[in-house]
Amino acid sequence: MGSRKVTSSEPLDWQGKHVTVAGLGVSGIPAAKVLHARGAHVTVVNDGDDARAREQAAELEALGITVRLGDGATLPEGTDLIVTAPGWKPDKPLFEAARAAGVEIWGDVELAWRLRGPDAAPWLAITGTNGKTTTTQMLASILKAAGLRTAAVGNIGVSVLDAVLGEEQYDVLAVELSSYQLHWAPSLRAHSAAVLNLAPDHLDWHGSMEAYARDKGRIYEGNRIACVYNVADKATEDLVREADVEEGCRAIGFTLGSPGPSQLGLVDGILVDRAFVENRQKNAQELAEISDVNPPAPHNVANALAAAALARAFGVPPKAVRDGLRAFTPDAHRIAHVADVDGVAYVDDSKATNTHAAEASLAAYESIVWIAGGLAKGASFEELVAKSAKRLRGVVLIGADRALIREALARHAPEVPVVDLDRTDTGAMLQAVTEAKRLAQPGDTVLLAPACASMDMFTNYNKRGDAFAEAVRELGS
Repeated sequence: MGSRKVTSSEPLDWQGKHVTVAGLGVSGIPAAKVLHARGAHVTVVNDGDDARAREQAAELEALGITVRLGDGATLPEGTDLIVTAPGWKPDKPLFEAARAAGVEIWGDVELAWRLRGPDAAPWLAITGTNGKTTTTQMLASILKAAGLRTAAVGNIGVSVLDAVLGEEQYDVLAVELSSYQLHWAPSLRAHSAAVLNLAPDHLDWHGSMEAYARDKGRIYEGNRIACVYNVADKATEDLVREADVEEGCRAIGFTLGSPGPSQLGLVDGILVDRAFVENRQKNAQELAEISDVNPPAPHNVANALAAAALARAFGVPPKAVRDGLRAFTPDAHRIAHVADVDGVAYVDDSKATNTHAAEASLAAYESIVWIAGGLAKGASFEELVAKSAKRLRGVVLIGADRALIREALARHAPEVPVVDLDRTDTGAMLQAVTEAKRLAQPGDTVLLAPACASMDMFTNYNKRGDAFAEAVRELGS
Protein backbone atom coordinates (compact mmCIF):
# COMPACT_ATOMS: atom_id res chain seq x y z
CA MET A 1 0.00 0.00 0.00
CA GLY A 2 1.64 3.23 -1.16
CA SER A 3 0.82 6.56 0.50
CA ARG A 4 0.17 9.98 -0.95
CA LYS A 5 -1.91 13.07 -0.25
CA VAL A 6 -4.98 13.41 -2.46
CA THR A 7 -6.69 16.75 -2.87
CA SER A 8 -10.26 17.45 -3.96
CA SER A 9 -11.07 18.43 -7.53
CA GLU A 10 -11.39 22.12 -8.30
CA PRO A 11 -14.86 23.33 -9.39
CA LEU A 12 -15.22 22.97 -13.15
CA ASP A 13 -16.44 25.64 -15.55
CA TRP A 14 -18.76 23.92 -18.00
CA GLN A 15 -19.84 27.05 -19.82
CA GLY A 16 -19.35 26.53 -23.56
CA LYS A 17 -17.64 23.12 -23.22
CA HIS A 18 -18.57 20.56 -25.88
CA VAL A 19 -19.51 17.36 -24.08
CA THR A 20 -20.56 14.14 -25.80
CA VAL A 21 -22.78 11.85 -23.72
CA ALA A 22 -22.54 8.22 -24.84
CA GLY A 23 -25.83 6.37 -24.43
CA LEU A 24 -29.40 7.19 -23.53
CA GLY A 25 -30.79 5.57 -20.42
CA VAL A 26 -30.60 5.72 -16.64
CA SER A 27 -27.21 7.43 -16.54
CA GLY A 28 -27.04 9.18 -19.93
CA ILE A 29 -30.23 11.24 -19.71
CA PRO A 30 -29.54 12.72 -16.23
CA ALA A 31 -25.92 13.43 -17.23
CA ALA A 32 -27.03 15.24 -20.38
CA LYS A 33 -29.55 17.36 -18.47
CA VAL A 34 -27.10 18.23 -15.69
CA LEU A 35 -24.36 19.30 -18.11
CA HIS A 36 -26.77 21.26 -20.32
CA ALA A 37 -28.05 23.12 -17.24
CA ARG A 38 -24.46 24.10 -16.44
CA GLY A 39 -23.96 25.70 -19.83
CA ALA A 40 -22.25 22.90 -21.74
CA HIS A 41 -23.00 22.20 -25.41
CA VAL A 42 -24.24 18.61 -25.10
CA THR A 43 -24.50 16.03 -27.89
CA VAL A 44 -25.93 12.62 -27.01
CA VAL A 45 -24.95 9.69 -29.24
CA ASN A 46 -26.75 6.37 -29.11
CA ASP A 47 -26.35 3.09 -31.00
CA GLY A 48 -30.08 2.30 -31.02
CA ASP A 49 -32.81 4.08 -32.97
CA ASP A 50 -35.99 2.43 -31.72
CA ALA A 51 -39.27 3.97 -30.57
CA ARG A 52 -38.08 4.27 -26.96
CA ALA A 53 -34.85 6.00 -28.02
CA ARG A 54 -36.76 8.44 -30.25
CA GLU A 55 -39.07 9.28 -27.36
CA GLN A 56 -36.09 9.96 -25.08
CA ALA A 57 -34.37 11.96 -27.80
CA ALA A 58 -37.43 14.19 -28.27
CA GLU A 59 -37.43 14.98 -24.53
CA LEU A 60 -33.79 16.07 -24.66
CA GLU A 61 -34.09 17.95 -27.93
CA ALA A 62 -36.92 20.00 -26.45
CA LEU A 63 -34.36 21.30 -23.94
CA GLY A 64 -31.91 22.23 -26.70
CA ILE A 65 -29.70 19.12 -26.44
CA THR A 66 -28.48 17.56 -29.70
CA VAL A 67 -29.17 13.82 -30.08
CA ARG A 68 -27.72 11.50 -32.74
CA LEU A 69 -29.51 8.14 -32.89
CA GLY A 70 -28.12 5.07 -34.63
CA ASP A 71 -24.60 6.50 -34.60
CA GLY A 72 -22.67 5.74 -31.44
CA ALA A 73 -19.36 5.23 -33.23
CA THR A 74 -18.44 8.67 -34.57
CA LEU A 75 -16.82 11.30 -32.34
CA PRO A 76 -18.71 14.60 -32.76
CA GLU A 77 -16.44 17.38 -33.98
CA GLY A 78 -15.07 19.66 -31.27
CA THR A 79 -15.74 17.25 -28.38
CA ASP A 80 -13.87 18.32 -25.21
CA LEU A 81 -15.08 15.45 -23.01
CA ILE A 82 -17.06 12.19 -23.25
CA VAL A 83 -19.37 11.10 -20.44
CA THR A 84 -20.34 7.47 -21.03
CA ALA A 85 -22.91 5.05 -19.74
CA PRO A 86 -20.99 2.47 -17.68
CA GLY A 87 -21.90 -0.48 -19.91
CA TRP A 88 -20.24 0.86 -23.07
CA LYS A 89 -17.14 -1.26 -23.70
CA PRO A 90 -13.71 0.41 -23.71
CA ASP A 91 -12.92 -0.84 -27.23
CA LYS A 92 -15.83 1.01 -28.85
CA PRO A 93 -14.74 3.00 -31.95
CA LEU A 94 -16.04 6.18 -30.29
CA PHE A 95 -13.57 5.76 -27.45
CA GLU A 96 -10.69 4.81 -29.72
CA ALA A 97 -11.33 8.04 -31.65
CA ALA A 98 -11.47 9.98 -28.37
CA ARG A 99 -8.18 8.55 -27.14
CA ALA A 100 -6.54 9.35 -30.48
CA ALA A 101 -7.81 12.95 -30.15
CA GLY A 102 -6.69 13.26 -26.52
CA VAL A 103 -10.28 13.55 -25.25
CA GLU A 104 -10.96 12.39 -21.67
CA ILE A 105 -13.66 9.77 -21.02
CA TRP A 106 -15.65 9.79 -17.78
CA GLY A 107 -18.48 7.66 -16.47
CA ASP A 108 -21.50 8.90 -14.52
CA VAL A 109 -19.72 8.13 -11.22
CA GLU A 110 -16.73 10.26 -12.24
CA LEU A 111 -19.08 13.07 -13.24
CA ALA A 112 -20.85 12.88 -9.87
CA TRP A 113 -17.52 12.88 -8.04
CA ARG A 114 -16.37 15.98 -9.93
CA LEU A 115 -19.67 17.83 -9.43
CA ARG A 116 -20.01 17.29 -5.70
CA GLY A 117 -19.70 20.40 -3.58
CA PRO A 118 -16.93 21.29 -1.10
CA ASP A 119 -19.05 20.09 1.85
CA ALA A 120 -20.22 16.90 0.10
CA ALA A 121 -20.81 13.72 2.08
CA PRO A 122 -17.89 11.28 2.08
CA TRP A 123 -18.31 7.98 0.23
CA LEU A 124 -18.02 4.50 1.73
CA ALA A 125 -17.61 2.42 -1.44
CA ILE A 126 -18.22 -1.28 -2.10
CA THR A 127 -17.43 -3.55 -5.03
CA GLY A 128 -16.89 -7.28 -5.62
CA THR A 129 -18.09 -10.01 -7.93
CA ASN A 130 -20.92 -10.96 -5.58
CA GLY A 131 -22.67 -9.50 -2.56
CA LYS A 132 -22.28 -5.80 -3.47
CA THR A 133 -25.92 -4.81 -3.23
CA THR A 134 -26.62 -6.69 0.01
CA THR A 135 -23.49 -5.30 1.68
CA THR A 136 -24.27 -1.74 0.55
CA GLN A 137 -27.81 -1.99 1.90
CA MET A 138 -26.52 -3.49 5.18
CA LEU A 139 -24.06 -0.61 5.49
CA ALA A 140 -26.79 1.98 4.90
CA SER A 141 -28.95 0.27 7.54
CA ILE A 142 -26.08 0.40 10.06
CA LEU A 143 -25.35 4.06 9.28
CA LYS A 144 -29.04 4.92 9.74
CA ALA A 145 -29.07 3.06 13.05
CA ALA A 146 -26.24 5.38 14.12
CA GLY A 147 -28.47 8.38 13.40
CA LEU A 148 -26.62 9.40 10.23
CA ARG A 149 -28.32 10.81 7.16
CA THR A 150 -27.41 8.35 4.42
CA ALA A 151 -28.58 6.42 1.36
CA ALA A 152 -27.55 3.33 -0.58
CA VAL A 153 -26.66 4.62 -4.06
CA GLY A 154 -24.68 3.82 -7.19
CA ASN A 155 -25.13 0.56 -9.06
CA ILE A 156 -28.21 -0.07 -6.94
CA GLY A 157 -31.11 1.91 -8.37
CA VAL A 158 -30.44 5.42 -7.03
CA SER A 159 -27.85 7.16 -9.23
CA VAL A 160 -24.88 8.79 -7.53
CA LEU A 161 -25.51 11.87 -9.66
CA ASP A 162 -29.00 12.25 -8.16
CA ALA A 163 -27.64 11.75 -4.64
CA VAL A 164 -24.84 14.29 -5.10
CA LEU A 165 -26.95 16.97 -6.79
CA GLY A 166 -30.31 16.43 -5.07
CA GLU A 167 -31.74 18.68 -2.39
CA GLU A 168 -31.38 16.12 0.41
CA GLN A 169 -28.33 16.58 2.62
CA TYR A 170 -26.34 13.49 3.61
CA ASP A 171 -23.70 12.84 6.26
CA VAL A 172 -22.26 9.87 4.36
CA LEU A 173 -23.16 7.76 1.30
CA ALA A 174 -23.03 3.96 0.96
CA VAL A 175 -21.98 3.55 -2.67
CA GLU A 176 -22.16 0.32 -4.66
CA LEU A 177 -19.82 0.39 -7.66
CA SER A 178 -19.56 -2.07 -10.55
CA SER A 179 -16.33 -2.84 -12.38
CA TYR A 180 -17.73 -0.89 -15.36
CA GLN A 181 -18.32 2.20 -13.24
CA LEU A 182 -14.88 1.97 -11.66
CA HIS A 183 -13.22 1.65 -15.06
CA TRP A 184 -14.59 5.08 -16.01
CA ALA A 185 -13.93 6.79 -12.63
CA PRO A 186 -10.23 7.75 -12.61
CA SER A 187 -10.33 10.42 -9.88
CA LEU A 188 -12.72 8.80 -7.38
CA ARG A 189 -11.27 8.91 -3.85
CA ALA A 190 -13.40 7.24 -1.19
CA HIS A 191 -13.27 7.73 2.59
CA SER A 192 -13.00 3.93 2.87
CA ALA A 193 -13.74 1.08 0.47
CA ALA A 194 -14.18 -2.69 0.30
CA VAL A 195 -13.61 -5.34 -2.36
CA LEU A 196 -15.70 -8.28 -1.16
CA ASN A 197 -14.39 -10.99 -3.48
CA LEU A 198 -13.01 -11.57 -6.97
CA ALA A 199 -14.07 -14.28 -9.41
CA PRO A 200 -14.15 -14.35 -13.22
CA ASP A 201 -17.06 -12.23 -14.46
CA HIS A 202 -17.69 -9.77 -17.31
CA LEU A 203 -14.45 -10.91 -18.96
CA ASP A 204 -15.97 -10.23 -22.39
CA TRP A 205 -16.18 -6.56 -21.37
CA HIS A 206 -12.83 -6.19 -19.58
CA GLY A 207 -10.84 -8.46 -21.89
CA SER A 208 -9.06 -10.46 -19.17
CA MET A 209 -9.22 -11.38 -15.49
CA GLU A 210 -6.24 -9.10 -14.86
CA ALA A 211 -8.06 -6.10 -16.39
CA TYR A 212 -11.23 -6.95 -14.43
CA ALA A 213 -9.28 -7.13 -11.14
CA ARG A 214 -7.43 -3.92 -11.96
CA ASP A 215 -10.72 -2.06 -12.45
CA LYS A 216 -12.10 -3.45 -9.18
CA GLY A 217 -8.91 -2.34 -7.43
CA ARG A 218 -9.45 1.27 -8.51
CA ILE A 219 -11.91 1.55 -5.60
CA TYR A 220 -8.97 1.63 -3.15
CA GLU A 221 -7.11 4.48 -4.87
CA GLY A 222 -6.78 7.48 -2.57
CA ASN A 223 -8.68 5.91 0.34
CA ARG A 224 -8.33 8.01 3.50
CA ILE A 225 -9.16 5.70 6.41
CA ALA A 226 -9.56 2.01 5.52
CA CYS A 227 -9.13 -0.45 2.65
CA VAL A 228 -11.33 -3.41 3.60
CA TYR A 229 -10.42 -6.79 2.08
CA ASN A 230 -11.52 -10.43 2.33
CA VAL A 231 -8.99 -12.54 4.25
CA ALA A 232 -10.28 -15.67 2.47
CA ASP A 233 -9.70 -14.12 -0.98
CA LYS A 234 -6.03 -13.24 -1.38
CA ALA A 235 -6.69 -11.37 -4.62
CA THR A 236 -8.55 -8.67 -2.67
CA GLU A 237 -5.60 -8.20 -0.30
CA ASP A 238 -3.24 -8.01 -3.29
CA LEU A 239 -5.31 -5.11 -4.64
CA VAL A 240 -4.88 -3.29 -1.31
CA ARG A 241 -1.11 -3.79 -1.49
CA GLU A 242 -1.04 -2.29 -4.98
CA ALA A 243 -3.17 0.76 -4.12
CA ASP A 244 -1.95 4.33 -3.65
CA VAL A 245 -3.68 5.65 -0.55
CA GLU A 246 -3.50 8.63 1.77
CA GLU A 247 -1.00 8.65 4.61
CA GLY A 248 -2.35 6.65 7.57
CA CYS A 249 -4.94 4.62 5.65
CA ARG A 250 -5.15 1.08 7.05
CA ALA A 251 -5.70 -2.39 5.57
CA ILE A 252 -8.64 -4.01 7.40
CA GLY A 253 -9.49 -7.67 6.84
CA PHE A 254 -12.76 -9.51 7.41
CA THR A 255 -12.90 -13.24 8.01
CA LEU A 256 -15.34 -15.99 9.00
CA GLY A 257 -12.59 -17.26 11.28
CA SER A 258 -11.23 -15.80 14.49
CA PRO A 259 -9.90 -12.32 13.67
CA GLY A 260 -6.32 -11.20 14.14
CA PRO A 261 -5.36 -7.58 14.89
CA SER A 262 -6.77 -5.13 12.30
CA GLN A 263 -9.49 -7.64 11.36
CA LEU A 264 -13.19 -8.28 11.98
CA GLY A 265 -14.33 -11.87 12.35
CA LEU A 266 -16.24 -14.48 14.33
CA VAL A 267 -15.70 -15.85 17.84
CA ASP A 268 -18.24 -18.36 19.17
CA GLY A 269 -21.07 -17.06 16.99
CA ILE A 270 -20.28 -13.40 17.73
CA LEU A 271 -19.19 -10.79 15.15
CA VAL A 272 -16.19 -9.07 16.73
CA ASP A 273 -13.95 -6.12 15.86
CA ARG A 274 -10.18 -6.21 16.46
CA ALA A 275 -9.50 -3.29 14.13
CA PHE A 276 -11.21 -0.20 15.53
CA VAL A 277 -10.48 -0.76 19.23
CA GLU A 278 -7.77 0.43 21.57
CA ASN A 279 -4.93 -2.06 21.99
CA ARG A 280 -6.13 -4.32 19.17
CA GLN A 281 -3.32 -6.78 19.95
CA LYS A 282 -5.24 -7.84 23.06
CA ASN A 283 -8.76 -6.41 22.86
CA ALA A 284 -11.85 -7.20 20.80
CA GLN A 285 -15.23 -5.47 20.62
CA GLU A 286 -18.44 -7.49 20.33
CA LEU A 287 -20.63 -6.09 17.51
CA ALA A 288 -23.51 -8.51 16.94
CA GLU A 289 -24.49 -12.16 16.93
CA ILE A 290 -24.71 -14.33 13.83
CA SER A 291 -28.46 -14.57 14.54
CA ASP A 292 -28.67 -10.78 13.96
CA VAL A 293 -27.69 -11.35 10.30
CA ASN A 294 -30.57 -12.05 7.91
CA PRO A 295 -30.16 -14.66 6.50
CA PRO A 296 -27.25 -16.09 8.54
CA ALA A 297 -25.68 -18.02 5.61
CA PRO A 298 -21.86 -17.89 5.69
CA HIS A 299 -21.43 -15.61 2.68
CA ASN A 300 -24.04 -13.24 4.07
CA VAL A 301 -22.26 -13.12 7.43
CA ALA A 302 -19.14 -12.16 5.44
CA ASN A 303 -21.17 -9.36 3.83
CA ALA A 304 -22.20 -8.19 7.30
CA LEU A 305 -18.60 -8.14 8.50
CA ALA A 306 -17.54 -6.07 5.49
CA ALA A 307 -20.38 -3.60 6.07
CA ALA A 308 -19.49 -3.44 9.76
CA ALA A 309 -15.83 -2.74 8.91
CA LEU A 310 -16.76 0.22 6.71
CA ALA A 311 -19.19 1.54 9.31
CA ARG A 312 -16.60 1.22 12.08
CA ALA A 313 -14.06 2.99 9.85
CA PHE A 314 -16.53 5.88 9.80
CA GLY A 315 -16.74 5.88 13.59
CA VAL A 316 -20.08 4.12 14.05
CA PRO A 317 -20.60 2.67 17.59
CA PRO A 318 -20.97 -1.09 18.12
CA LYS A 319 -24.65 -0.89 19.09
CA ALA A 320 -25.51 0.68 15.71
CA VAL A 321 -23.87 -2.25 13.92
CA ARG A 322 -26.10 -4.69 15.79
CA ASP A 323 -29.24 -2.58 15.42
CA GLY A 324 -28.58 -1.94 11.73
CA LEU A 325 -28.08 -5.62 10.95
CA ARG A 326 -31.26 -6.53 12.85
CA ALA A 327 -33.22 -3.91 10.90
CA PHE A 328 -31.90 -5.02 7.51
CA THR A 329 -34.22 -6.93 5.19
CA PRO A 330 -32.57 -8.50 2.12
CA ASP A 331 -33.94 -7.95 -1.36
CA ALA A 332 -36.07 -10.66 -2.93
CA HIS A 333 -34.40 -13.64 -4.63
CA ARG A 334 -31.29 -13.59 -2.43
CA ILE A 335 -31.29 -16.86 -0.46
CA ALA A 336 -34.93 -16.15 0.40
CA HIS A 337 -36.81 -18.87 2.28
CA VAL A 338 -40.03 -19.43 0.33
CA ALA A 339 -41.75 -22.21 2.31
CA ASP A 340 -41.40 -25.54 4.07
CA VAL A 341 -43.32 -28.37 2.41
CA ASP A 342 -43.36 -31.85 3.99
CA GLY A 343 -40.24 -31.12 6.01
CA VAL A 344 -38.28 -29.77 3.03
CA ALA A 345 -37.16 -26.11 2.85
CA TYR A 346 -37.49 -24.30 -0.50
CA VAL A 347 -35.02 -21.45 -0.99
CA ASP A 348 -34.93 -18.91 -3.83
CA ASP A 349 -31.47 -17.62 -4.72
CA SER A 350 -32.27 -16.73 -8.32
CA LYS A 351 -29.80 -13.83 -7.93
CA ALA A 352 -26.99 -16.43 -8.03
CA THR A 353 -26.37 -15.78 -11.73
CA ASN A 354 -22.74 -16.93 -11.79
CA THR A 355 -20.75 -19.85 -10.38
CA HIS A 356 -19.14 -17.84 -7.58
CA ALA A 357 -22.52 -16.77 -6.20
CA ALA A 358 -23.94 -20.29 -6.56
CA GLU A 359 -20.97 -21.77 -4.72
CA ALA A 360 -21.59 -19.46 -1.76
CA SER A 361 -25.27 -20.34 -1.78
CA LEU A 362 -24.65 -24.10 -1.91
CA ALA A 363 -22.16 -23.81 0.97
CA ALA A 364 -24.96 -22.55 3.22
CA TYR A 365 -26.84 -25.89 3.35
CA GLU A 366 -25.93 -29.45 4.26
CA SER A 367 -28.17 -31.56 2.01
CA ILE A 368 -29.47 -30.01 -1.19
CA VAL A 369 -31.62 -30.72 -4.20
CA TRP A 370 -30.17 -28.17 -6.57
CA ILE A 371 -32.12 -26.49 -9.38
CA ALA A 372 -29.59 -25.03 -11.81
CA GLY A 373 -29.05 -23.90 -15.39
CA GLY A 374 -29.74 -21.11 -17.83
CA LEU A 375 -27.27 -19.04 -19.86
CA ALA A 376 -23.71 -19.90 -18.85
CA LYS A 377 -22.06 -16.73 -20.21
CA GLY A 378 -18.92 -18.71 -20.99
CA ALA A 379 -18.56 -20.08 -17.44
CA SER A 380 -17.02 -23.41 -16.46
CA PHE A 381 -18.85 -25.46 -13.80
CA GLU A 382 -16.06 -27.92 -12.94
CA GLU A 383 -14.84 -26.24 -9.74
CA LEU A 384 -18.36 -25.39 -8.55
CA VAL A 385 -19.57 -29.00 -8.88
CA ALA A 386 -16.37 -30.50 -7.43
CA LYS A 387 -16.62 -28.29 -4.31
CA SER A 388 -20.35 -28.82 -3.82
CA ALA A 389 -20.73 -32.52 -4.75
CA LYS A 390 -20.85 -33.85 -1.18
CA ARG A 391 -23.84 -31.62 -0.37
CA LEU A 392 -26.00 -32.72 -3.31
CA ARG A 393 -28.94 -35.07 -2.78
CA GLY A 394 -30.02 -34.54 -6.39
CA VAL A 395 -29.97 -32.01 -9.23
CA VAL A 396 -32.65 -30.71 -11.58
CA LEU A 397 -31.30 -28.97 -14.68
CA ILE A 398 -33.13 -26.35 -16.72
CA GLY A 399 -32.21 -23.86 -19.41
CA ALA A 400 -30.19 -23.54 -22.59
CA ASP A 401 -26.72 -24.41 -21.26
CA ARG A 402 -27.69 -27.14 -18.78
CA ALA A 403 -25.52 -29.69 -20.64
CA LEU A 404 -22.39 -27.95 -19.33
CA ILE A 405 -23.51 -28.53 -15.75
CA ARG A 406 -24.61 -32.09 -16.54
CA GLU A 407 -21.14 -32.90 -17.92
CA ALA A 408 -19.46 -31.46 -14.82
CA LEU A 409 -21.78 -33.52 -12.61
CA ALA A 410 -20.94 -36.69 -14.56
CA ARG A 411 -17.24 -36.09 -13.88
CA HIS A 412 -17.33 -34.88 -10.27
CA ALA A 413 -20.59 -36.24 -8.80
CA PRO A 414 -21.50 -39.33 -10.86
CA GLU A 415 -23.51 -40.87 -8.01
CA VAL A 416 -25.86 -37.87 -7.66
CA PRO A 417 -29.21 -38.37 -9.45
CA VAL A 418 -29.80 -35.77 -12.18
CA VAL A 419 -33.07 -34.80 -13.86
CA ASP A 420 -32.43 -33.04 -17.18
CA LEU A 421 -35.47 -31.06 -18.32
CA ASP A 422 -35.26 -30.68 -22.08
CA ARG A 423 -37.36 -27.54 -22.27
CA THR A 424 -36.77 -23.81 -21.93
CA ASP A 425 -40.34 -22.53 -21.68
CA THR A 426 -41.29 -20.70 -18.50
CA GLY A 427 -43.56 -23.56 -17.46
CA ALA A 428 -40.46 -25.70 -16.97
CA MET A 429 -40.05 -24.25 -13.47
CA LEU A 430 -43.17 -26.00 -12.16
CA GLN A 431 -41.88 -29.30 -13.51
CA ALA A 432 -38.43 -28.58 -12.02
CA VAL A 433 -39.89 -27.96 -8.57
CA THR A 434 -42.06 -31.09 -8.85
CA GLU A 435 -39.01 -33.19 -9.76
CA ALA A 436 -37.03 -31.62 -6.91
CA LYS A 437 -39.79 -32.56 -4.46
CA ARG A 438 -39.56 -36.16 -5.66
CA LEU A 439 -35.79 -36.23 -5.02
CA ALA A 440 -35.88 -34.45 -1.65
CA GLN A 441 -36.16 -36.01 1.80
CA PRO A 442 -37.24 -34.35 5.07
CA GLY A 443 -34.46 -32.08 6.31
CA ASP A 444 -33.24 -31.29 2.79
CA THR A 445 -33.22 -27.89 1.07
CA VAL A 446 -34.47 -27.46 -2.48
CA LEU A 447 -32.28 -24.60 -3.66
CA LEU A 448 -32.73 -22.51 -6.77
CA ALA A 449 -29.18 -21.22 -7.30
CA PRO A 450 -28.90 -21.39 -11.09
CA ALA A 451 -25.24 -20.30 -11.53
CA CYS A 452 -26.45 -18.90 -14.85
CA ALA A 453 -28.21 -15.90 -16.30
CA SER A 454 -31.96 -16.16 -16.84
CA MET A 455 -32.66 -14.59 -20.23
CA ASP A 456 -33.03 -17.87 -22.11
CA MET A 457 -36.28 -18.51 -20.23
CA PHE A 458 -37.19 -15.41 -18.23
CA THR A 459 -37.03 -11.62 -18.58
CA ASN A 460 -34.64 -11.43 -15.62
CA TYR A 461 -33.63 -13.27 -12.46
CA ASN A 462 -36.56 -11.69 -10.57
CA LYS A 463 -39.08 -13.35 -12.89
CA ARG A 464 -37.22 -16.65 -12.55
CA GLY A 465 -37.38 -16.40 -8.75
CA ASP A 466 -41.07 -15.46 -8.90
CA ALA A 467 -41.76 -18.54 -11.04
CA PHE A 468 -39.96 -20.73 -8.49
CA ALA A 469 -41.91 -19.26 -5.56
CA GLU A 470 -45.20 -19.66 -7.44
CA ALA A 471 -44.36 -23.31 -8.23
CA VAL A 472 -43.54 -23.97 -4.55
CA ARG A 473 -46.84 -22.44 -3.47
CA GLU A 474 -48.67 -24.62 -5.98
CA LEU A 475 -46.81 -27.62 -4.59
CA GLY A 476 -47.92 -26.86 -1.04
CA SER A 477 -51.54 -26.03 -1.82
